[in-house]
Amino acid sequence: MTITQPDLSVFETVESEVRSYCRGWPTVFDRAQGSHMYDEDGHTYLDFFAGAGSLNYGHNNPVLKRALIDYIERDGVTHGLDMSTTAKRAFLETFQNTILRPRDLPYKVMFPGPTGANAVEAALKLARKVKGRESIVSFTNAFHGMSLGALAVTGNAFKRAGAGIPLVHGTPMPFDNYLDGTYPDFLWFERLLEDSGSGLNTPAAVIVETVQGEGGINVARAEWLRALSELCKRRDMLLIVDDIQMGCGRTGAFFSFEEAGIVPDIVTVSKSISGYGLPLALTLFKPELDIWEPGEHNGTFRGNNPAFVTAAAALDTYWADGQMEKQTLARGEIIESHLRAIVEEHPASIAEYRGRGMVWGLECSDKPLANKIAKRAFELGLLIETSGPESEVVKLLPALTTTPEELDEGLRILARAVRDCAA
Repeated sequence: MTITQPDLSVFETVESEVRSYCRGWPTVFDRAQGSHMYDEDGHTYLDFFAGAGSLNYGHNNPVLKRALIDYIERDGVTHGLDMSTTAKRAFLETFQNTILRPRDLPYKVMFPGPTGANAVEAALKLARKVKGRESIVSFTNAFHGMSLGALAVTGNAFKRAGAGIPLVHGTPMPFDNYLDGTYPDFLWFERLLEDSGSGLNTPAAVIVETVQGEGGINVARAEWLRALSELCKRRDMLLIVDDIQMGCGRTGAFFSFEEAGIVPDIVTVSKSISGYGLPLALTLFKPELDIWEPGEHNGTFRGNNPAFVTAAAALDTYWADGQMEKQTLARGEIIESHLRAIVEEHPASIAEYRGRGMVWGLECSDKPLANKIAKRAFELGLLIETSGPESEVVKLLPALTTTPEELDEGLRILARAVRDCAA
C-alpha cells in the first residue's frame, strides 16, 4: 500500500497534544463500514481495533443504522436527561427480557452518564454509600478509567501520574498469576484483612476485570474469580466487575463473568452496549443496593435516546438466541490457531499469546517490538493497538461480526508484520 502524506496541519496546530491513537495511524479517515475503514485518499484498512471495543457489531452496522435513521427521521427524542421516553422504555424492556431474565440476573439499571468512567465512578460511589467505608481494593495492571476515582483503582503509573494529586482510598492486590503461581491465591489479601495492624481499612468493595484489556490481555481463571467472589462474601465486601471492554459478548457470553458462574454485586457496562459507537453506559446492581436518593447522582447526558434505539436493536438482532456466543467462541479458535503459529515461528521474539473469545494479545519479549509490529501492520492495511504497562502486548480486538475470511486476511497481515519486524 502506498501511503501519501495527508494534511494533518489542523490537528497538529489546533488539537491538544494529548491525542494518541492518531499518532500511530497518521491518516485522515473518511468513512467506515463493517470491519473496514477508509481514509480520504481511498486506502482501505481492516479494523482489528473496533473503537477500543466500542464497535462489537462493526462500523455502521446496517440493521442498527436503519433503526437509528428511522428514529431520527420521525423526530424521536434525542436528549432526555433521565426523563421517561419510548426509546428508553424499549431498551429497558429488551435488556430485561433478552439479557437479564434468561441469566436470572436481578439487577437494577442505572444510567450514570455517557462513558465507562461514569459507570465506574457511580459504582465506587454506591459501594461506599452502601457499606459506609471508603477503601476500595483493585488489582495490579487494572484499568478503570481516567477520572479521579477510576484512576485511584487503576494500576498504570503513567496514567495515574496525570491526576496531578494524590490518588487515595484505593489499595492494589495481585491479579491472577501476577506472582507466577508461587503463592496461594489471595494469601496476601487475606493476611491483610485478618491483621488489625496491616494498615488496610476494611474495604467497601473489590473491583476487577475478568480480562485486563489495557493491562495486557491478562486473563483471570474462572476458579480465581470464583474464589474472589467467595472472599468478598466472607469478608462483607461488594464485588464490582468492570465489564466495560469485555462485556457485550467480547469473550463469548454477553457478560464476561458468566463463564465463572458468579453474580457480582455491581457491574459496569459501556463501550458496545449502544451497539453503534454512540456514548452509553450502565451501572447494574442488586436491588438491595439501590439506596440512592432521587437526584443524588445525576448528569446531563444520561439520556442518550439514539443510543437506546441502537442498543435495543443490537440486543434484538444478536442476542435473542445463543448464536452470537457460539460464533464468537468459534472465531476465537481461529484467532488462537493463527497466534499459536506466530509464536512457534518466532519463539525468541514473541513470549506468548493469550486471550478469550475475540480479545487476544501477543506479548513481545523485546518490549519495543510491539509498537513496531503495530506500525508495520498499519502500513500493510491493518489497524491494531498495543497494551500492557510498557505497551509490550500487541492487542487484537476485531468486531464480533468480522467474517472468517476477514479474520484470516487480518491475521495473515499480522503474521507478515511480525515477520518483517522480528527478523
